[in-house]
Amino acid sequence: MARFRGGLLVARLRRRAHVLGHIGRALRLFLPMTRDVLLRRYRPVPWGAFLWMLAALAYLVSPLDLIPDMFVLLGLVDDAVIVGWLLTRVDRRLAGYRAWRERGAGSDPPSGDDRGDVEPPS
Repeated sequence: MARFRGGLLVARLRRRAHVLGHIGRALRLFLPMTRDVLLRRYRPVPWGAFLWMLAALAYLVSPLDLIPDMFVLLGLVDDAVIVGWLLTRVDRRLAGYRAWRERGAGSDPPSGDDRGDVEPPS
C-alpha cells in the first residue's frame, strides 16, 4: 500500500515539474530585467513582476506565516509553496521581457499587451 501511495506522489511531482521550471526561469531573468530597466534599455517597466517579487521577499522575511516555523517541516514547506507560487507569477509577468531578449536585446521594446506586465490567461 505504501508503495502505491509513493507511486502516486512521484507521478504527481512529475506532472508539476514545469512549476520548478517557471520558478527557476523567474529567478534567472529577474536581475537582468531589473538591470535593463534601470539602464533604460527595456521599457515599459513590468511593475507586476516587481510587485510579485516584493511579495515573495516580504513573505520570506516576515515573521507571520500561514503555518508557523515552530512546526519545522510544515513551516518550511509552507514557505516553499507560497514563495514558489509567487515566483510563478513573477515568471508570467516577465513574458514580454523574455520575448524582447529572444528577439535581441537591442530591438525595440514591446508595446501593448506584449509587454509582459499583463498576466496571460490561465
